[in-house]
Amino acid sequence: MSDYHKFRPLLTAELADVCDQWLAAQPLKAEFEQRLWQRLRLEWNYNSNHIEGNTLTYGETLLLLIHGRTRGEHLLREYEEMRGHDVAIEYLRSLAKEERMIGEGDIRDLNRIVLKEGFWRIAETVDGNPTRRWIEPGEYKTAPNHVITATGELFHFATSEETPAKMAEFCHWLTEQIEQPQQELMQLLAEIHHRFIAIHPFDDGNGRVVRLLLNYVLLRLELLPLIIQTSRRRSYLDAIAMADSGDLQPLAQFLEQSLLWSMQLGVRAAGELVELEELQR
Repeated sequence: MSDYHKFRPLLTAELADVCDQWLAAQPLKAEFEQRLWQRLRLEWNYNSNHIEGNTLTYGETLLLLIHGRTRGEHLLREYEEMRGHDVAIEYLRSLAKEERMIGEGDIRDLNRIVLKEGFWRIAETVDGNPTRRWIEPGEYKTAPNHVITATGELFHFATSEETPAKMAEFCHWLTEQIEQPQQELMQLLAEIHHRFIAIHPFDDGNGRVVRLLLNYVLLRLELLPLIIQTSRRRSYLDAIAMADSGDLQPLAQFLEQSLLWSMQLGVRAAGELVELEELQR
């Protein structure tokens, strides 16, 4: 049985209404459900990778994942990233159906699937000197990582020495939060995002993995995955920055709007074949 009933009293009225409509519409006609998931997969793969710098267009993503063909001049790694992320989505869907909760090994597997194979990446030291770092999929970081904020300041994540213990703590906390909800669903998703990104356990792929984790929770509740549109990347990053400063509410509100889009698409898909590509793309 889904844990949705545990979270239902904690949802906002608008979100509760559309989620109730979605669940009441189950089961969908097979062809409608298949088309819905094709659209969600395309949106999820395209947007999550594009946010991180992948240059495939939505149309090229559709061509690659639905028809198995390529078009355009892109790095081979970009095609492989898109395929790998698509496999990660299917793996995540299978994890969400299991009775056991997701664990550290599963999260490392998600990173391994998303990145697919190791590679060298240009980086810089804390002192700002150029360097080169080997990225090993599925392995926790072995060196410090950081990001330069909009103000030019360095924002440091958990150290490599702290990471294993912090990830064990994160997984234990996540299990407790899902089994015994203590806060509104979107607030929980915002906190999951914030806690994971603050650790930044991997040398690459952290953003894609945390968005997979958010959707793991939603899929366990038999809801649909939220899609963070690349067109809203600036608002997304601003909300993350607010969370880093201690205010999770903007991120929770941002994630709710992203989920509403998916749920409304799902409700529409209960009565018709949804389009795979919007005309304005």
